[in-house]
Amino acid sequence: MQGYTATTTRILRQLSADRRSVAMIVLVPIVVLTLMYFMFENAPHPPGTPPPFNTACLILLGLFPLFLMFIITSITMQRERASGTLERILTTPLRRFDLLMAYGSAFSIAAAAQASLACGVSFGLLGFDTAGSPAWVFVIAIINAVLGVGLGLLCSAFARTEFQAVQFIPVVMVPQLLLAGIIVPRTLMAGWLQWLSNVMPASYALEALQQVGVHTELTGVAVRDMVVVLCFAIAALCLAAATLRRRTP
Repeated sequence: MQGYTATTTRILRQLSADRRSVAMIVLVPIVVLTLMYFMFENAPHPPGTPPPFNTACLILLGLFPLFLMFIITSITMQRERASGTLERILTTPLRRFDLLMAYGSAFSIAAAAQASLACGVSFGLLGFDTAGSPAWVFVIAIINAVLGVGLGLLCSAFARTEFQAVQFIPVVMVPQLLLAGIIVPRTLMAGWLQWLSNVMPASYALEALQQVGVHTELTGVAVRDMVVVLCFAIAALCLAAATLRRRTP
């Protein structure tokens, strides 16, 4: 437990000293959301329907943590491996799963800060609104961030350089975002695309957000989707621990 706490603290301290990572985690989502607000400010929409900004903001609030935490986690892990820090840590009694849980905890804390600021700006300053409680949007954003951390740690185990880690973005993240139903509703896709969409966690993440957006109470579908995303995240962390190399090739 002491090693887990010390490792989590070290990662948070290193992360806070990295200004670029802090800017990407905290400022980039707010800037993008603000730009989206002004883009859709004068966009027409049928009476009785939510403004277009609401739809776009809901998607960004939920999926930004997934995408950004995947990038930052995978690159940071490669940086730890390249610097030799990872090998030194793995020579200690700290177990591999505890190490990855420390990374997951540290980046989840960073994601919580990101989600808090992004939700605060969206609901408080940009006029974003949902039928359900804003708290559930925040919770789903955190769950998605944990999934991004898990997938980032898993993919980093198969990369040898930071550049290779970045190459996993079009392989792992882009198909999920395309098939989650953001551009085309999943029900309108071909049968084999729907099957692929059903085995991708981002589809459930987006569906949970959509449920909160249109229902005043938390639905069973939303609960199921959040559980599915959490199961994907835990599975990714377990697989990452099983495939983590003790030595850098």
